[in-house]
Amino acid sequence: MLRLLRSFGVVAVAALLLAGCTVAQPNEQDGLPNDATTLRVLAGSEVKDMAPILESAAADKGIRVVFDYTGTLAGTELVASGRAAGRYDATWFPNNRYLSLLPGAAKAVSSSVKIMSSPVVLGLRPAVAARLGWDSAPPTWADLATAAADGEFTYGMTNPAASNSGFSALVAVATALSGTGTALTDADVTAVGPELTRFFSGQKLTAGSSGFLADKFVADPTLVDGVINYESVLLGLAGKGAPLTIVRPTDGVVTSDYPLTLLASADTGKRPLFDTLTAWLTTDAVQKRIVSETHRRPGVPGIDTGSAFPAGILFETPFPNTLDVANTLIATYLDTVRAPAQTLFVLDTSGSMAGERLTALQQALKNLAGADSSTTGGFAAFRNRERVTLIPFSTAPDTPTIVDVPAADKTEALQRIRDVADGLSADGGTAIYDSLERAYALARQQKAERPDTFVSIVLMTDGENTDGATAKDFSDYYATQGADTRSIATYVVLFGNGNVDELTSVAKLTGGQAFDALNGDLSSAFQDIRGYQ
Repeated sequence: MLRLLRSFGVVAVAALLLAGCTVAQPNEQDGLPNDATTLRVLAGSEVKDMAPILESAAADKGIRVVFDYTGTLAGTELVASGRAAGRYDATWFPNNRYLSLLPGAAKAVSSSVKIMSSPVVLGLRPAVAARLGWDSAPPTWADLATAAADGEFTYGMTNPAASNSGFSALVAVATALSGTGTALTDADVTAVGPELTRFFSGQKLTAGSSGFLADKFVADPTLVDGVINYESVLLGLAGKGAPLTIVRPTDGVVTSDYPLTLLASADTGKRPLFDTLTAWLTTDAVQKRIVSETHRRPGVPGIDTGSAFPAGILFETPFPNTLDVANTLIATYLDTVRAPAQTLFVLDTSGSMAGERLTALQQALKNLAGADSSTTGGFAAFRNRERVTLIPFSTAPDTPTIVDVPAADKTEALQRIRDVADGLSADGGTAIYDSLERAYALARQQKAERPDTFVSIVLMTDGENTDGATAKDFSDYYATQGADTRSIATYVVLFGNGNVDELTSVAKLTGGQAFDALNGDLSSAFQDIRGYQ
């Protein structure tokens, strides 16, 4: 599994390595640190903010928690397949609903305890909420769809194929617009497609995680009028200088209950730790800390939350009860409902890539072009209506190959991408920044040609820049660019002997992220990046 750089954190008795610190990523063979007082937890990145509270658990109860972060859908697939057994003792995802649909899930888990909760809702800039009247009269999802289609507001949302908040929002809006009042069926998904398209015409910002989406909004609140995210995340933006009016649609939301779940493989050895930790987390004192520090609702009844949340009960949207319906809904969103993507891959084919590294790059591209048949691999694949641009580079950038993936039969387009991958060869130097500037020039052109698309750049290199423009030259170039350039993020894959600090700076400068493939797993890195596009 590949995750964002800086995604591994440890809460220990003697020391706290806060989630987000730069530490070594454990590999498949070594696994996570493990002893009689350690609970190894596969978690969604959403629970990173629990680190200070878990530090107290270490001090009070002598339990250390070791987190390994991954996307909710990818993590649940890992658990259901049995591949999490032995590597992890527990999971902590926003919910277990998708997991419960997967074959093998019932045998893989032992028990779970609800710790806290947060619904997925809409946060709007106060002036926009007041203009639409939603600050005093909460709308329905149908009202939101009409306003979005009429251009009255824009918003950001995470990719449902990568992030639980996006998937929860997609389920809530599709169920409400279907008008059945029951769990979605395949027929409902087909019937509601046009209304979903109206709703998602207002989505102008995407992301692979709820935290990254919030950070993008805080960095530039003018990008969109608001964001669909966890209520807790939206409430927390006030402390980051971006207060929002929270809009809770009256016809239903999907609420995450954050169950800490013990895996069946750890039931014997780690049950005492699990029981002690969950009992501590559900005490009144800790529940009040969770409310005040994370802005989540308590996981147990009877906790006095004061005025932290409005009075009244939220209507809970029924969740799809089959895996096929859930996956059909995600595929419909990616292929027909949301705005298409334009993705430019800037690919190092310098001499140092010869051998296994080039083979790994070729396979990663072919996986995105249909060679990976897993559920998460299928969601990461190139989508209908997407434009894929491949820019190999060595001493200088090569001629780009541009492939438009049609809405109907993708066979020929995907085969062309696989043929380009097979034809890559390694030779020459490494002109990272000349190639990146070339990519930005082409990305601006593509954005101008198709303004209603999500445009992004993926940079993959295994080494140091040796030719052409320097990192400073690129920074100076980027500083002179207009909004059309600054709206296009670069996602960097750290591979081989690449300069981690320098390349991470490129991602940060452009509003992107750095992904760790230093262990050589390019396919997983590319798959993870796809959640952000």
